[in-house]
Amino acid sequence: MDTKNITHTSAVSSDTQNTSTALGKLIRRPEAGSLLGLLAVFVFFALAAGEIFLMPAGYSSWLNIAAEIGIIALPVGLLMIAGELDISVGAIIPASSLTVAIISGHYGAPEYIGIAAGLGVGLLIGFINGVLVNRTGVPSLIITIATMFGVMGLTLGLTVWLVGSTGVAIVPSETTTYLLGQFIGGMFQITIFWWIAFVVAIFYLLHISPYGNWIYALGGDRISARNAGIPTAGLTTSLFMLSGFCSAFVGVSQVLVYQSAQVLGGQAFIFNSIMCVVIGGVLLTGGAGSVIGIVLGTITFAMVNQGIYFTDIDPNMGSIIIGALLLIAVMANDKFRQLALSYSNKKKK
Repeated sequence: MDTKNITHTSAVSSDTQNTSTALGKLIRRPEAGSLLGLLAVFVFFALAAGEIFLMPAGYSSWLNIAAEIGIIALPVGLLMIAGELDISVGAIIPASSLTVAIISGHYGAPEYIGIAAGLGVGLLIGFINGVLVNRTGVPSLIITIATMFGVMGLTLGLTVWLVGSTGVAIVPSETTTYLLGQFIGGMFQITIFWWIAFVVAIFYLLHISPYGNWIYALGGDRISARNAGIPTAGLTTSLFMLSGFCSAFVGVSQVLVYQSAQVLGGQAFIFNSIMCVVIGGVLLTGGAGSVIGIVLGTITFAMVNQGIYFTDIDPNMGSIIIGALLLIAVMANDKFRQLALSYSNKKKK
């Protein structure tokens, strides 16, 4: 037998085995279900909507939505990995927007003061959430629902008292618009680039820095994490403050993009952000998830949310598709997690 043929056959067999191993590892990744869902949704709307979905106008429609929801979904995902939940994001967005609009729009203070105050509102509410969760022992779901209604009431009352209406307008300067409120090419919000920056920063926090292991440990077993020396109380408060800051950032960017703020804005972000996180493979029980998965889940949600308008399908069907997608994602996440665990146990043996 020819030695060259033997060598070639052996090399082909080795390459096939390596490809199979790589594919197996990919399938067992927690983001695998999210990636498959994203590809399926993209192909569906590319076929159903035609060329317009694949043109810049189509991309901008769902990227603009993904950027705003994505900035909030990232810290919400970290909290869910840590075994917590933040419902108050829907109240922080209008509170921060109106803070900027009232201070810099109604009273005419410098915009940097209004923006700093708006971001400060988010940090303060996040700090209050964290302290209450740590000191009361009440589940974060209940705590953040309570703060949500409290902030909504304060926002409404103070806005009507100070301005005399439930909406406030603002005309941002050229510099502020350039940094936070412009549309690039008349279609793509500058927020998309801020979203990318947040993704990079939070990816480093969760997957590279030591704090990432602390977050996973906190979601796996809070008591064991505390016994291991992890500052669970401080970490919990920091995560809620990060969630508050990101929500406030979206509120600030919205008021500069749309040049007005309303008391009732931001309510849709509560469940939309959670859906993005769950579709992205983060377990509701905590202790598992990734930033890449959250990004994929956010893009998938945004595609469904906006892609439906490019087709002949009744727009009301979009909610049905998102609901079905959420249910499938939860089941898929559990299945891929079982595959990952079984693979890990086989390697140990």
